[in-house]
Amino acid sequence: MSLWIFSPFAQKEASLIKRRTAGDRPFSVWLVLLAAGGTFALTMGVRQTMGLFLSALNTSTALGIGSISLAFAFGQLWWGLTQPFAGAVADRIGTGRVIFLGVLLVAIGTFITPLMTSTLGLIFAIGLLAAGGAGMAGPSVLMAASTRLVPPEKRGLATGIVNAGGSFGQFAMAPIAIGLTAAVGWASAMQWLGIMLALALPAVFVLKGNSKALAAQAAAASGTQALNARQAIGQALTNPNYRYLSLGFLVCGFHVAFLATHLPGVVAACGLPPEIGGWALAMIGLFNIVGSLAMGWAVGRWRMKSLLALLYATRGVAVLVFLLSPKTPAVMLIFAAVMGVTFLSTVPPTVGLVAKMFGTSNLAMLFGIVMLAHQIGGFFGAFLGGYVFQATGSYDWVWYIDILLAAGAALVNLPIRERHLRRVAAH
Repeated sequence: MSLWIFSPFAQKEASLIKRRTAGDRPFSVWLVLLAAGGTFALTMGVRQTMGLFLSALNTSTALGIGSISLAFAFGQLWWGLTQPFAGAVADRIGTGRVIFLGVLLVAIGTFITPLMTSTLGLIFAIGLLAAGGAGMAGPSVLMAASTRLVPPEKRGLATGIVNAGGSFGQFAMAPIAIGLTAAVGWASAMQWLGIMLALALPAVFVLKGNSKALAAQAAAASGTQALNARQAIGQALTNPNYRYLSLGFLVCGFHVAFLATHLPGVVAACGLPPEIGGWALAMIGLFNIVGSLAMGWAVGRWRMKSLLALLYATRGVAVLVFLLSPKTPAVMLIFAAVMGVTFLSTVPPTVGLVAKMFGTSNLAMLFGIVMLAHQIGGFFGAFLGGYVFQATGSYDWVWYIDILLAAGAALVNLPIRERHLRRVAAH
């Protein structure tokens, strides 16, 4: 079925772009941010609460934590793999169509997950459908749409607000998932989460449009030819600054996926009540709102590479302190709060650096490639968490690896040169 069946979404896109980027209607900026942040809240919130169902899935299927972790790990990888392609499609034929299909796939994948009884079935539902859909309606597409539709001077704060939306989704969805599980059981709870994703569909009409018009305007103003997708990717991959940024973001993915998938298991291994796991995930989401908004404000005032180095270093120190501390509910929640401040606050400076180096005309695709690196790290974070625990009965070695990777990520961001690159296209 062709995506062009959603042709109404493309009408009058040039006038919409002009009105929204000019900022002649103040409320339109906030409507854009509400649509993008709300969509991210729902897709991220549902995905990040999946770890709460890991134990129930294991009990129901008897597949073992390692096998189920493989499905979650595949989801991390597939979420990243879809984003460069979803970004390229959104950049060219429209954001609204991509978001519509993505939300639909997340809903279907989440709804059918309790019906799966094999590892392949879980990989299909969690990994292929839900994660792939979340990638299509995920940060690369949503951040690029927000950057395109708001005035340039508000872009840093806009990405922070959209990113905070994902954090709020995690904060809100974890208690909802716990409450639904207590009321109707884990299987029905997961299916209700899938149904709730329909709330994101109105965002399709707000975020519709693409970056072709802006790319043509920028090219005409600079006297150059707009880069096509292949040229933009080639320019980015040959740039060492882009590679350093992607390498650091790979480490971010390892850390985020490990926590999202296995933090409830870490809580259980510490001998703490299961509800502490849900509240720990909620604390990560709540304090990530603070971190995301603060980072969205900070990217316009300090060097973005320095902010990234600080965030990665803070993670490593926090994990080390956690390992040396007594494992009490208060310590666990404080640790989750500190992790929340740094959890996804890496996104505003990362997308900001990509936009600063390469402009906005191919931003969804180029940030999608950086997100792919993030999710390669996420694959190993989700998989190694389950594999190491199954082999050793402890998560300690994963924490040790995480500390070393955080130190490396802090260092690799320091050589990045923040500057706009001259775009060159073949005629």
